[in-house]
Amino acid sequence: MKSDEALPGEIPFAVAARYWLRLGCLSFGGPAGQIALLHRELVEERRWIPESSFVHALNYCMLLPGPEAQQLVTYAGWLLHGPRGGITAGMLFILPSLLLMMALAQLYLSFGDVPLVFGIFAGIKPAVTAIVIQAAFRLGARTLRTWALRVIAVTAFLALTAWKMPFPWVVAVMASLGVILARCAPKSLGLTDAAQPHPPSRQDAPSPASGALFHRGVVVVTTLLTWGLPMLLLGMHWGWSGLPAQIALFFTKAALLTFGGAYAVLPYVYQGAIFEHAWATPVQMMDGLALGESTPGPLIMVVTFVAFIAGHQQGPWADSSPLLSGLLTGFVATWFTFLPSFLFILGGARWVERSEGNLRLAGPLTAISAAIVGVIFNLGWFFARATLVVDESLALGPCLIAAFAFFALQFLRWGVMGVLGICGMAGGLQQMLLA
Repeated sequence: MKSDEALPGEIPFAVAARYWLRLGCLSFGGPAGQIALLHRELVEERRWIPESSFVHALNYCMLLPGPEAQQLVTYAGWLLHGPRGGITAGMLFILPSLLLMMALAQLYLSFGDVPLVFGIFAGIKPAVTAIVIQAAFRLGARTLRTWALRVIAVTAFLALTAWKMPFPWVVAVMASLGVILARCAPKSLGLTDAAQPHPPSRQDAPSPASGALFHRGVVVVTTLLTWGLPMLLLGMHWGWSGLPAQIALFFTKAALLTFGGAYAVLPYVYQGAIFEHAWATPVQMMDGLALGESTPGPLIMVVTFVAFIAGHQQGPWADSSPLLSGLLTGFVATWFTFLPSFLFILGGARWVERSEGNLRLAGPLTAISAAIVGVIFNLGWFFARATLVVDESLALGPCLIAAFAFFALQFLRWGVMGVLGICGMAGGLQQMLLA
């Protein structure tokens, strides 16, 4: 460690907490931008965490389901101040986005049919389609390194689009295929035929609780208190078939299937929340994704928007107090979406760290990563059909906006916020001219 790098114990807890809150308010740009911002500030500028620890933490988070950026923030907080630091960092990173998304969801429901607002969203939706497709291209360029991985991606796309296979089954089948290929032909997945040695443990990081049995007990008790107890209260108060309990169960499953980040879980939410449960419409889902792309914090906050819409219209107090009903279901969805990430980081670090370089784990995860490319293309396909096709034919205006957005993102390297702003203004201007 360099002499001018701060040791974890030297950073006051209050100073770190203020930084995590500021990060939650300013972390635009999606997971890639947030991870880059974390690296620049924590490693290069503030020197709170050494480069080796940051890279190790990032590799650790990439092995887990859930939003990588939020997990990385939680891990960094744990490195600096132990469990209380991890909990504080993860929660403050989420809080600004949660409150802002709730407020925007209410404004959307109140004023979404105003012509100007409608026009702005009409311009943003094709841009969101381009963002999703461009994200698939970007991920595919990094992930699909071999012919087998490309076949897996195409198969996943066809399984969802043509064969109508449920998302969890796609993940399970591709993971099983990854296990087989890792054993029989590891090079087809870009893997070596021998496990890599685990890097030496870092002496500067807080060590987990001593004793495996005690540690397992802490994890079990914490899970029961933070997941089991709220789930039990929701089921007992509103019934297991009631909306709050159903949202809690659905988004818990979504959190456990999010290998590949936020774009990977969106097809699952799209398929389940819209087609199976009818909690929102495809148009509302796209509008929520547009809001998620244009606000700070994790992109997966779109789940809060979807749950708020569901509670506002179908929740336990939808008739008497729709706002309160939407707030309830929005908080429930957020809690059960992010809780597994906290448990994985704070409770499962010792076991997941030991798995790094394990060929048996690398095989299914590599296959899942390839399948996620096809899954994201499937999401882009659904969005394109919803936004670019009107009366069974391509609509010129949305197609031009989508083409511009894709070109600006892929080739001009413009930021997401700027592209969304331009496309939103174009849609608003078109609506004003047609009015």
